[in-house]
Amino acid sequence: MNYGPKGLALTKSFEGCSLDAYQDATGVWTLGYGHTGPDVTEGLVWTQEQADAALVADTQWANAVVNTLVTSQVNQNQHDALVDFVYNCGSGNFRGSTLLTLVNLGRFQQAAEQFQLWVHAGGEVIPGLIRRRTAEAALFLEAI
Repeated sequence: MNYGPKGLALTKSFEGCSLDAYQDATGVWTLGYGHTGPDVTEGLVWTQEQADAALVADTQWANAVVNTLVTSQVNQNQHDALVDFVYNCGSGNFRGSTLLTLVNLGRFQQAAEQFQLWVHAGGEVIPGLIRRRTAEAALFLEAI
């Protein structure tokens, strides 16, 4: 399954977009929807089309993780919610999560409740992560 338009819209809404390269809080040059790498340097400017294309490319690894680890039948919205989660939280966190276990057992309502456990960063609850996990859970439970 591929990452769908609803998922991309969700990721865009939470990542935000900068068409001018900037240094993030850790000093890493960043552009578009959180794109980093050796191709991002000071003074680099992208078009909106370049930022959109980079996001599609940058989410491919998370899409592959979901396609590999999820063994139950999920719909497009569930798939997209999980890809956004993996893109934000990482594959290792997803691999060992109760969220994944419940998804693979087909216990989708219980799985949706797991999103809200992933709202901490640096030991603190982050309001932006609460909003993101709420949106992921809502998409996960949304029928096609």
